[in-house]
Amino acid sequence: MKKNSVKKNITNTVFQFSLIGFGVGTAIAVVAYILALRESDLIFTLGNIVKLNAANPHLLIVTLLPVVFIIVGWIAGKYTYRVAEKLYDLETYKDNSQKKLFNFAEELSKGNLNSEYEPEKGNALGNIMIELRDNLQHNKQEEMKRKEEDEQRNWTAGGLAKFGEILRNNNNDVNQLAFEVISQLSEYIGAVQGGFFILNDEIAEDSHFELIAHFAYGRKKFSQKRVELSEGLVGRAAYEKNTIYLDEVPEEYIEVTSGLGEANPRVLLIVPLKVNDEIHGVLELSSFHPFAEYVISFVEKVAESIATTISTVKINMRTTKLLADSQEQADRLSQQEEEMRQNMEELQATQEEATKQAEEFISFNNSVNHTMMRAEFDLNGILVYSNLKFLKKLGYSSNSDVDGHHISMFISEKNRHQFNEIWDELVKGGNHYEGYMKLLTKSGHDIWTLSTISCVRDSMQTVVKILLLAIDTTEQQEQNIDFENKIKAVNNSNIVIDYAPSGRLVDCNQLFIDTIGYSKDELKDYSVFNFVVDNEQNEFETTWNNIIAGQPYRGLSKLATSGGEVKWLEVAYTPVMNAKDEISKVVAIANDITAQKNMEALIQQQNEQIKKQEQALKDSEADLETKLAEARREVKAQYQEIEKIKVRNEKTLEGAHDAIVTINQSGDVEFFNRAAETLWGYSRTEVLGKNIKMLFREYTADEDEFMTNLLHPEKRKFVGVRKETTIHAKDGAERPVIMLLAGAKVQNEYTYTAFIQSAEAE
Repeated sequence: MKKNSVKKNITNTVFQFSLIGFGVGTAIAVVAYILALRESDLIFTLGNIVKLNAANPHLLIVTLLPVVFIIVGWIAGKYTYRVAEKLYDLETYKDNSQKKLFNFAEELSKGNLNSEYEPEKGNALGNIMIELRDNLQHNKQEEMKRKEEDEQRNWTAGGLAKFGEILRNNNNDVNQLAFEVISQLSEYIGAVQGGFFILNDEIAEDSHFELIAHFAYGRKKFSQKRVELSEGLVGRAAYEKNTIYLDEVPEEYIEVTSGLGEANPRVLLIVPLKVNDEIHGVLELSSFHPFAEYVISFVEKVAESIATTISTVKINMRTTKLLADSQEQADRLSQQEEEMRQNMEELQATQEEATKQAEEFISFNNSVNHTMMRAEFDLNGILVYSNLKFLKKLGYSSNSDVDGHHISMFISEKNRHQFNEIWDELVKGGNHYEGYMKLLTKSGHDIWTLSTISCVRDSMQTVVKILLLAIDTTEQQEQNIDFENKIKAVNNSNIVIDYAPSGRLVDCNQLFIDTIGYSKDELKDYSVFNFVVDNEQNEFETTWNNIIAGQPYRGLSKLATSGGEVKWLEVAYTPVMNAKDEISKVVAIANDITAQKNMEALIQQQNEQIKKQEQALKDSEADLETKLAEARREVKAQYQEIEKIKVRNEKTLEGAHDAIVTINQSGDVEFFNRAAETLWGYSRTEVLGKNIKMLFREYTADEDEFMTNLLHPEKRKFVGVRKETTIHAKDGAERPVIMLLAGAKVQNEYTYTAFIQSAEAE
């Protein structure tokens, strides 16, 4: 109600109170005069009333009663007006205060945490809302901070795993290792330039740093690749064994040149490659933007791993040299015999490799595992149901992670336009879709699926929901790519020919053309029998009849070239069946072993020569025994040196920040470093020689195939895979960790080493 309307009502009330007072006063006066006139035996007339007032002046008060009551009524009405006006103002004040508070609460519910509100003094609810806003702002800031820290940790962990893989894959070539590291590291941290300097100390008197790999360097500063130990910032970082970080790089120090012009980086990061306080090189990185502290820490960790790898490579090179030197004398005494033995082994290895390649080629058509996923969506695209296969394949742990989310959550941005066209057609009741489709996992990766998306209708044939059925074909897609690569590898390394059942040549690769000496046009009218030498025609016809009857053949064959030369081939003929179980063609995979055959003849001649030399060797037996004894002593000393190097390597692993556990092929623990003792709570004496199952809980293959294979010796391990899992500590606690498994084979025995980092929030 408006204030003017209230005032009008109050004015009417004052008038009514005055009128009522007048009526009451008049009534009382009339009654009083009637009683007074009755006592005087007078009738009620105006004249008698005047006479009565003249005789009794005190009755004038009765005459004034209407006026008195009018005044009382007016005063009462005025008081009522003031009270009502105060009540109205108080109600208006409360309404405005509540409206402000309601608007403030509504802004908070919309997520506007910067909304302003000033509560009145004594407004407890308003103060609580202000405190709630401040708490929400604080929680939001804390959440953003935690998210940023998690992203930094994930970025660091992913980078360490990535560069660990690079170091493992390139630990036999320092130059290739340097190039891969500096290029990948520059891109990973957003550097515009990077240089990899390695310490060249082959000549102690001329030790210096050499730039062996660089990324995006200009020609002005880095035309010279040699840096002295005490020269510039590189030498200073190596001398002080500490990281140098400059956020104001001199103008003339370094320059980036592109098609758009030249620019100078703003910051410079120089990190020494240091392990066990020993310098092996220096990394130099520059950028237009400052490096965050966690990025600098990450580069230092990578630098330590690089230094460890370089140290290991150098140790391996020295070890190899020691072994080569120790065996040189013994090898020299039996050089001819060893060469012939190696020739025989190489010949046998070549034959086994050819057989293996043929068997792998035949087995390429094996079937793969099929997995069915199911999900249901309403017509707005909201997920209402998903089965366990759907969740597992897309990387989700429970239905609560996906229920109520839009289907676009599972489709990547690049595939969304095509999918939206399919979806719009289905919602309108169109035909179902069947074909290959990429689905987006929780981690942001695409998986290939063979999908069927169809409408689900009610009894009135109205579309009520959309059903998605899919089979994960990612593995098949990868296998197809691998299959094509293997076919290329077979074609590049083997002779491959396709024959019709009649023997007519249908197709062949370039290696066959190069071997036989005919052109492809000349071969189009040839058959398999044209290449068989005359004296083997009858025997080969029998063999061919067996082949087209369904019997594979593998053996040696002589082949006549266009120049009349005879080539020896190790060949495998495989009949290929069509859908009607009929032989559609015969595939021949062969290796030219003419050189091996010639080698066999040469070896036979050498064997005869060896027999002649045996007597001479017997005559020098005494001298040989003396030299062998001396060689054994030298080998023993060198093996002792190798053992020292092995102990030093184990100590290096012992001091690693990550937990390191090594098991043999039976699953027994052979190495357990200090970081592992800290992580699990076991001492190494409690673990060494025990089965690795004591460190993890039991898993099923459906739950975690990686851990199931790790804990069971007979299963194949997933080497090189980075895995998030949990450990079973001594105190019974389950702790999350990140694990990377590496494998090694020595002779016929396998060992596996797990590099483990704690995934608990610090």
